[in-house]
Amino acid sequence: MPKLIRDTATVFSREITPELRSPVSIVLAMGQPLLFLVLFGSMLVGTGADLGTGTGDVWQWFVPGILVMMCLMGPLSAGHSMLGELNGGQMERFLVTPISRTAIILGRTGKDTVTLFAQAVLIAATAIGLGMRLHLPGALATMVLLTVMAVGLSALSYVLAIASRPSGNLFWIVTQMLIFPIMLLSGILLPVDAGPGWLSAVAAINPVTFIVDGARALFTGDFLSASVLSGAIAAVAIAAIGLILSTRAMKRGI
Repeated sequence: MPKLIRDTATVFSREITPELRSPVSIVLAMGQPLLFLVLFGSMLVGTGADLGTGTGDVWQWFVPGILVMMCLMGPLSAGHSMLGELNGGQMERFLVTPISRTAIILGRTGKDTVTLFAQAVLIAATAIGLGMRLHLPGALATMVLLTVMAVGLSALSYVLAIASRPSGNLFWIVTQMLIFPIMLLSGILLPVDAGPGWLSAVAAINPVTFIVDGARALFTGDFLSASVLSGAIAAVAIAAIGLILSTRAMKRGI
């Protein structure tokens, strides 16, 4: 275990260093969620829509959805960097060292979650500037939930990167086909209940729907909501599946 921790810290340091040297990349990567927040969120507030927050604050309903959006767009695309290293030979040189394959996944997903947390702070700060009332304990609990989800999605992205080398076509086809349908069928931007019955039925089998509902409950401080438990189970399941599959792929596929 101490070796795994040391190896994970080594990989994490290797991955996070470029981000620290160029922090502007963190802001650029969140361009689309930030655009949705400022433009789409402001339009929702302007309509005076009642989205069932229980607080009358549309931002407290909308911002957790934007945070989940970042979880989908960032971590699911994380495998792109590994794909480049696989094709460029950097990963092979890294693997001749006695470093743990599991640590490679844990260190890289750790970097992805730290980046996500930094982006979430920027999103929350922007939303406060737009008029959102922040429930700090709820916001922190929301980030714990989304961090678990992000770990799983990052790990699954690495599985896809290993499977799609050398061309990477499979990686881009799958990620682009998944991100927007998952977003639209989880109620990130608009309530799914407002749609036809078939849409609600499809959303009910989308695990991200439970995470979105749980995040919204936590964000307003409703810790005892049944949605929180459902969201936590879905997030843990995604993380467990992602870590198991990615570790196996790293050991067998490289």
